[in-house]
Amino acid sequence: MIVLDSSAILAFLWDEPGTQIVAEALQSGDVVCTVANWAEVATKVMAAGGSWDDAEEALFGLRLAIVPLTADDAVAAGHLWLEHRNLSLGDRLCLAVAMRQKVQTLTADTEWAAVTPLVQLIRPAKGQ
Repeated sequence: MIVLDSSAILAFLWDEPGTQIVAEALQSGDVVCTVANWAEVATKVMAAGGSWDDAEEALFGLRLAIVPLTADDAVAAGHLWLEHRNLSLGDRLCLAVAMRQKVQTLTADTEWAAVTPLVQLIRPAKGQ
């Protein structure tokens, strides 16, 4: 299993740098997104004037699964906040699920790299 952050999903939908890495993960067939990150993706697509129906169809067509959050995920996200206050709630929930499942997570957010070795950046940090 691979957990996708909203930034990775948006990079895929908008054909941004890192798209190929996300596409390869989606083709593996065992890729998930937390319900919190799903809400974030929906919000950003709609805010940009995109078609949510088209985005949803594309992602579900590639077998992206939406996973619920647990009370333990919520507590883990709280613990992550203590050391990584720059991460959003959605970021911390995504990381909590990846850490609970002990699986890789894909993101475009370079600040995640310091949190856990389970993080794979889909594109290099600016200036690298």
